[in-house]
Amino acid sequence: MSARAVAQAVDALRRGWPIAIRDGADVLSLLAIETADAARLAEFDPDAAAPVLISAGRAFTLKLANQLDAATPDAPVLVERAPWLEFDGAVALADPQLDLATPLKGPFRAVPVIAPDAASAALRLARIAGLLPAFFVRCGGADAITPADIDAHEDPARLRIVTRARLPVAGAEDAEIVAFRTPESPDEHIALLIGHPNGQPPLVRLHSECLTGDVLGSLKCDCGPQLHAAIHAIADAGWGVLLYLRQEGRGIGLINKLRAYALQDQGFDTVDANTRLGFAIDARDFGVAGQMLKLLGQDRIRLLTNNPAKVAGLQATGVDVIERVPHHLPPNPHNERYLATKRDRTGHQL
Repeated sequence: MSARAVAQAVDALRRGWPIAIRDGADVLSLLAIETADAARLAEFDPDAAAPVLISAGRAFTLKLANQLDAATPDAPVLVERAPWLEFDGAVALADPQLDLATPLKGPFRAVPVIAPDAASAALRLARIAGLLPAFFVRCGGADAITPADIDAHEDPARLRIVTRARLPVAGAEDAEIVAFRTPESPDEHIALLIGHPNGQPPLVRLHSECLTGDVLGSLKCDCGPQLHAAIHAIADAGWGVLLYLRQEGRGIGLINKLRAYALQDQGFDTVDANTRLGFAIDARDFGVAGQMLKLLGQDRIRLLTNNPAKVAGLQATGVDVIERVPHHLPPNPHNERYLATKRDRTGHQL
């Protein structure tokens, strides 16, 4: 198979069509719960025997995994199919937004995971597709992709510069925009080069896309103010690069980020919201940023961030971060808890 086949599988998931993933001699056919319906489930599983695949983070909230298992929230857990686990029950099982409004049926029982590498790959593919990580599963299937195919699809080394142009922006009139993409992914990453190389390592900011904060001015996060402050800071430094990474919601996508917002409205912090949805606390790939910098000829930088994980992530790609420059902004009444969570639970040095 190929990375192209993975792109086709992502499209199929979003359309509610089944896909197959091969793990050695085992093949799993999977139907995404979010985009399916009762009729498609009946066609996929006429014997009503297919178990449900969810993540450990979600299973922990349902008392189907212990805390040790849930330490890897995007690990696979298989739920035995019971007579009462029909399509609507599976939707309630998959979506934590419904926990308060829709009492879950049960009891549910976790069973050994079939083809664990394929199951893990399926949950990863759900994240790539921007869907809830939950599937009906049965053995067998044709045109199967492999976990290695998914690895190739997300390989930062496939990133290339597509085009570039001068782009004066507020706070930095002397700027150039550079667009990057891979052959199969629809997401384009952007670099904004501010000023001109002066023989010194550039000041670099990694900014993950945030539609709600960057465009709509959301007060729930600090993304919009951080973006604009970074542009000014780089301009004041005389030379640098802002990387705008299409990794909305720490890599889980816009729709899932909004689901996390709904869970935050129920009282969960941003970390617990992500894990209840079944995702890793941070699913971003800083290898993308490392490849962008290498394509721009910048492998020795100063990094504008409060997040040590970004420093470590770039260092792992071979980019030498010679200095971490703090990026402090005042909180507002709507994001105080969010910023405290970043400090206390994800290691941000605020």
